[in-house]
Amino acid sequence: MIPHLTRRSLMAGSLLATAAACAPRGPTTMSQPKLPAPWGATPSPRQLKWHDRRIYAFIHFSMNTFTDKEWGYGDEDVRQFNPTDFAPDQIVAAAKSGGLTGLIITAKHHDGFCLWPTMLTEHCIRNTPYKQGKGDIVGELEAACRRAGMAFGVYLSPWDRNRADYGHPSYIDYYRAQLTELCTRYGALFEVWFDGANGGDGYYGGARETRKIDAVSYYNWPSIIDLVHKLQPNACTFDPLGADIRWVGNEDGHAGDPCWPTMPNEPYDQTNGNTGVRGAPLWWPAETNVSIRPGWFYHADEDAQVKTPQKLMEMFDQSIGHGTTFHLNLPPDKRGRIADRDVASLKAFGDAVRATFATDLALNAVAAASADIGGTAAHATDGNPDTFWCAPAEAKDATLTLDLQPGTRFDTIHLQEWLPLGLRTTSFAIDISDDGQNWQQIAAKEMVGPQRLIRLPTPITPRRIRFRPTAAEAGPTLREFALFLSVAPAKLPPATVTDSSIVARDNWKIAKASAPGAEAVLDDNAKTAWTSPAPASITIDLGKVEKLAGFALTPTRHVDPQAAPPARYMVETSTDGTHWTKPQDGEFQNINYARATQRIPFAVARQARYLRLNFPRPAVPAPAIAIATIGAFR
Repeated sequence: MIPHLTRRSLMAGSLLATAAACAPRGPTTMSQPKLPAPWGATPSPRQLKWHDRRIYAFIHFSMNTFTDKEWGYGDEDVRQFNPTDFAPDQIVAAAKSGGLTGLIITAKHHDGFCLWPTMLTEHCIRNTPYKQGKGDIVGELEAACRRAGMAFGVYLSPWDRNRADYGHPSYIDYYRAQLTELCTRYGALFEVWFDGANGGDGYYGGARETRKIDAVSYYNWPSIIDLVHKLQPNACTFDPLGADIRWVGNEDGHAGDPCWPTMPNEPYDQTNGNTGVRGAPLWWPAETNVSIRPGWFYHADEDAQVKTPQKLMEMFDQSIGHGTTFHLNLPPDKRGRIADRDVASLKAFGDAVRATFATDLALNAVAAASADIGGTAAHATDGNPDTFWCAPAEAKDATLTLDLQPGTRFDTIHLQEWLPLGLRTTSFAIDISDDGQNWQQIAAKEMVGPQRLIRLPTPITPRRIRFRPTAAEAGPTLREFALFLSVAPAKLPPATVTDSSIVARDNWKIAKASAPGAEAVLDDNAKTAWTSPAPASITIDLGKVEKLAGFALTPTRHVDPQAAPPARYMVETSTDGTHWTKPQDGEFQNINYARATQRIPFAVARQARYLRLNFPRPAVPAPAIAIATIGAFR
């Protein structure tokens, strides 16, 4: 496990230490200073431990890995699940190379297939060829985590497109029984993840229909969360109101700047979810989740689209650096291993994090506060996660100055507030000086919070650096005031796609489109997009007849209130541009939020030179439809 920013290990004890943590070192007979009262909402002990975990992995591996989908319908033959070389230790090692501290496995995704040998359903790993039905992906990965000293958690989709009773009361009994199995069979869990996708079309035991539910009343989330906390007291729960953790509001790897851990005690709002609400009464911190690839599950056609080490570092800064945790998805391939390109990117990223945060350059500094309780200024730089600087409640503008060793060179500043006393500082500035008289402001930010990273454009070598609140509700606290010199991640050689099922687009042309600029869907650049008023239509000439098994569509990653991804499609093909196949239509599932490539198989493979697509409306209300790329596969 990589060092946490200042070579500190995860806290073994509770952060709710009070006066002893704030007191100066000395004889035990010394009187203890009285701490001020907390300001506003504060985290629970399990939330405090979770905040310090900082970065951990999502493992999306299930039936979708083998069907090349993101969301399964629920009617998949369980015999399709058959990893040829499932390697839990390799998965864990890949995560550790990136500095990740835990793993969360998709024990059951929306298709209802269960990765553990439950007796509650036949739609599970017991009936697969994997280890002749004797395998247990959840258990095998959990054991690998324990061997490596990593934390373990589970994802259990509330939606189940396989179950005949989904939408009825009996399904809730089934779901609670599943949850009980996972919370009692696999040791201590650090997080239990509930997905927000609930209700829609599905197999549902053969009904093949659309079912809508009101998630709040149907699941009775407070009772579900209570069940988890009863069985796993230290496990944080993700997402619904009443859970320990909230969604950051996107799946792109960035949080608002800042992202306050507090929220109103009311149903989730996506805009507020990205930024949090200063002074709100509920401690409901955000988790920033994103996949290392465009999709959440492994797809061979994304082998050249693995996020670079540089992109991972950018997302690290925009999640952890903004006050959230960083939840990075690593999807194993059909073998059951993390692909080589993903491993290489993870390692280069992890190496850079380790090198950057190996040495805290503030450890040798002399700390002085304009006001404090019990002479605690040095606690902000002592490398001890259980101590902190604490100013009196009325000293809202108290500053902390570090006198640095001559020649100390840094470009990264890391701050942490002492969370058990609340979010006392609203905004702050960082100043530098060489003589202690003439000061220059080099940064200004809102919120210190769980963690705050400040990257400077170039390294500097001042003699003094000062933390200065510019707005506060109470005298500030700092658990850490640390300085580092950044090390950039190594660059990887260009990636190549070797999947022969992907149809090359070298000779593709736009034959007809409902709006100009449609060539953007052929340029292999997800940052460019074709935008058309709804309904939108496009006809593509492939240049020659190909045998196609389906088409792929990638939505624009940029969230634009004026243009959204398409909600549905109607596809036709032709060999001559005159005679067309019977239209096939369907829904792009979760496209507005996941923004991942959608792979749509044809009912039967067919010869085609022309591909005609119609999109009746956007996935969310917007004036236009936006599409980044369109492709096809054999």
